[in-house]
Order: sequence, then structure tokens, then C-alpha cells
Amino acid sequence: MSRTDERRVEDLDSFHAWLMAAVKRGPVAVITGKNGDMDTVGSAVALASSHPHLMACGLHLGRLAKRMVEHHRAPFRKLNLNHRSWPADLAGIVVVDAAAESQTGLSLPEVPKCILDHHATNEWNFGENDLSLRWEVKATTELVADYLFKYSATSLTPQVCEFLLAGLITDTGRFRHANHGSFLTAGALIEHSQIDYQSFIQFIEEETISPSERGAILRGMNRAELTEAGPWSLVRTRCGTLEGKVASLLSSIGADAVVVTRQRDGQTRLTVRAPRSSVNHGLHLGEIMAEVASNIGGDGGGHDGAAGWSGSADPVAAESAFIDAVARTKRKE
Repeated sequence: MSRTDERRVEDLDSFHAWLMAAVKRGPVAVITGKNGDMDTVGSAVALASSHPHLMACGLHLGRLAKRMVEHHRAPFRKLNLNHRSWPADLAGIVVVDAAAESQTGLSLPEVPKCILDHHATNEWNFGENDLSLRWEVKATTELVADYLFKYSATSLTPQVCEFLLAGLITDTGRFRHANHGSFLTAGALIEHSQIDYQSFIQFIEEETISPSERGAILRGMNRAELTEAGPWSLVRTRCGTLEGKVASLLSSIGADAVVVTRQRDGQTRLTVRAPRSSVNHGLHLGEIMAEVASNIGGDGGGHDGAAGWSGSADPVAAESAFIDAVARTKRKE
């Protein structure tokens, strides 16, 4: 067993001990990242299935996450932005797939917390009763799947396995950013639950896009411009909705990175993507977005090839901060 494997076994043992002690004291909230993507929601729903004192909850459900929750009638409590009323007997919180408290969008209660995450950046502050598991995996659902296989295999129903697999598929960009561990986890979930993978992929990809949204995507593609940022070539554009889809579509044209800017209700959001070749040459978008947040405020971070930033800065200033950070990144040959 490698040192990494040994550490992960120890992590899972520590997490299980922490979680069992918490649920003995009372209810535990399993809180998702505020973007509500499939990895965070799949992780929360799957973990919550392992004990009746766990409840998956969060601010938002993304499109696919909402379809999955509705399709399987999965228990997930949507909270409002001003949520402050936590149960008086709340014994702890588990936060999945968030690199900072601000990424939950909530004001978290003063109870013991455990963070399950895989982002490169980490802005959590921990007390003596807190715990953190931050693995170098491609999706948080990999971590949760390992925990359930070891400690709660009976929770791994076909429905729960689909939540975990959907999070893994989407966070790896349909396995474009996967590694050996990602495929092992996917194979284990498919074998355990006898998922019809072809039918499941078809369900995931059956995303309904309205004519107005289709028009927004096309306008975003039409606005795209090529920009040089030091040794890197960037494609940049603006989009009013589905910026992640626009970024993914533009990332296939061969540039080193893509940045899509959106502004709504006084808030600016940058969504960035990079192919594996750029990551291998030294471009780490999660670290760059964390630097952007440090320089102009807001909240930024993510993975090496996919990341985001959001805040109140002017869109031009935010985009310029990103381009400047990329330009200062040395290219490895």
C-alpha cells in the first residue's frame, strides 16, 4: 500500500469516527457548495443516505442536479440566501466540495464541522473539533464513494450510485480530465449497481435548452475574441447564461484557456477552462482564480483545468485581473 493510500485509509477512519460521534449527539447538515453542481449535490445526497440523522441541503441545485433530485425524489432541502435558522440540537455540519465558507453562500453555525473537498485552494479556518479531508482526486464524489464502500455499502443503492457517478462524470468533463482513480471509482460504481452506462449518459446529456438560451449561447460564441496573455493564448467572451457550456464549447478550438464573463444583478462571474496541455505546461486555473480574488476581492478558486471567480468588481476589471495573472504565469516547456 502506498503512502497516499495509507493516508486515505486513515482519513476515512477519522471521518467515520467524527461522523458517528456527531450523529449520536443529534442531526448533522450535509451542506453543498452554492453553485449546486452535480459533484457537490451528488456527494451530499449520497453521504446523507448513509444515516437518518444526515440531511443534504444547500442554496442551489444546478440543472442536472435538479433533474437528478426530481427523478429519484431524493431528499434535499433548498435553503434561502438569508438562512439563519439552524436546528437548536444541530450536532455538526459536513461541507462537501467547497474550498471556503463563502463558497457555500451561507453563514454557517458554530458547531463542529468537517470539510470534504478536492480543490487545490483552501481558505477554511479550523478549530480543535473540526476535520478536513482534502484529497487530490478529480471529484468529491470519489472521496464519498470510497467512504461508503468501506463503511456503508448498503447505502450504495443504484440511485445513490447514479448520484456519485453523475458527479464524477460531470466534474471530469465526461472523463476528459479523469485519472486512473476516476476510472476505478466509476467502474466500481457501475459494477456494484449494474448501471446501464449508455442509457445513463443519455439521461445526463438530455439537457433541455430553451430557444432564448440557445440564442444566448450563439451570441456568446459570436462575441469570442482571441487575446495574447504573455506566453498564453486566451479566448474571451461575454455571456448572459450557461457560461459553463459556452466555455466548454470554446475550449475545443485550440487556445490555451477560455474565460467567459457574466454580469447579473450587480455581480460579476468569470468562468474559465483550459485543456490538459495547458495544465501540463504550468497553467493552474484554480490557483489563478484564488490570486484574482486576493487582488480584487470576491471568491475564486477551483481545479487546474476548470475554475471560477465571482464578486462585485467591474467585469472589465475582473477580466483584466485574470488576463494579467495568466500573463505572469511562466510557461513550462
